[in-house]
Amino acid sequence: MTANKTLGDLLATLFRRRAFGRKTNDGREIREICLDFLSETAETSEQQLAATILNRYRAFDADQRADFFAFLNDELDLDTAGIEALAVNYGADPSPENYKALAKACEPRRQGLFRRLNETPGATTEIVKLRKDLLALLNERPELARTDHDLLHLLRSWFNRGFLVIRQINWESPASILEKIIAYEAVHEIGTWDDLRRRLQPTDRRCFAFFHPAMPDEPLIFVEVALTRGIPGSIQSVLSEEREAIGEDEADTAVFYSISNCQKGLAGVSFGNSLIKQVARDLSHELPNVTTFVTLSPIPGLVRWIRNEGIAGESDDPQHMERLAAKYLLEAKAPDGFPLDPVARFHLGNGATVHAIRSGGDLSETGIAKSSGVMVNYLYDLSRITRNTTRYSSKRKVTAASSVKNLARRAAAAS
Repeated sequence: MTANKTLGDLLATLFRRRAFGRKTNDGREIREICLDFLSETAETSEQQLAATILNRYRAFDADQRADFFAFLNDELDLDTAGIEALAVNYGADPSPENYKALAKACEPRRQGLFRRLNETPGATTEIVKLRKDLLALLNERPELARTDHDLLHLLRSWFNRGFLVIRQINWESPASILEKIIAYEAVHEIGTWDDLRRRLQPTDRRCFAFFHPAMPDEPLIFVEVALTRGIPGSIQSVLSEEREAIGEDEADTAVFYSISNCQKGLAGVSFGNSLIKQVARDLSHELPNVTTFVTLSPIPGLVRWIRNEGIAGESDDPQHMERLAAKYLLEAKAPDGFPLDPVARFHLGNGATVHAIRSGGDLSETGIAKSSGVMVNYLYDLSRITRNTTRYSSKRKVTAASSVKNLARRAAAAS
């Protein structure tokens, strides 16, 4: 049985490699085309070669794509022997020429391939999709993380804040964009077009997204904002179909109640920090009466933490759950010393303060399952963001309101 399985695996691998190496109309394999594309003496136009590579990749099945990534990972890797020799030369003679030669050798050829592919119109979207495929392979092919490291390095450069454009999404935005807002919403599902209209059309609702000039029809991340009087304690009140809209001049608070990343291929490229701060600054100029900026955020790891800690108590006791939530957010740490909860890590890393714990904040099936319905308000005080961020990054300091600290102390006293 083992021998038959081994033979079958070998034949399958050989078949995939033959398919991966299938020749194009001009008689060349994709591997040869990539190497030619990297050559200084390529006779075919760069755009034509790039289009051929991207089109071939798009037609690959999952196994062929895995083989393509293996080619990038192994054959277009660093030349360590060459780097060593060039480093010796540079050490002996740190001339500009020797520096340039060493710096060029220290860049894997696959990185140069991605960079040159991206010079082709429309290639940026294809490369983002390619990385999505790569990320899906990393669990079973961890060695491909070398290629992912290079690709992420480039994407962080291509998608830095200086290139991003912020746009407001409203009910009059193109239908293609509105459809993507529905599809990409990751926190509170948008079930119908009426649901979307209630989030975009009223005068006390806003939605903002980052776009990249190379992907003008694809939102990268978007945030949904409710303009309110006071700080809301539940997502039910924010999204209620029966609620009455208020005039924007009546609001004193902007509530960031949903933040959704749209492109899986851009995982690891940070947008949320810049988007929230930009929206807060823009709204403070547009609406001077709005002086409070908070989130209404889920606590997705709370129930799991309670179970792992073996903590007893009634999950339907609001006060008990508020105390446990405060203890979890302020004291539960990951191995790196930062908060265990992923949403807390995001907002606290952006300089926010744990402002208030809200039992019954999310009574949806997901909210009950992950946090027993508890939510949290993170406060963005624009005058203290820089200080909070510094304390958090350097000292792992979680900034919290005194009321939240008191809840955590009561939880500790009861344990």
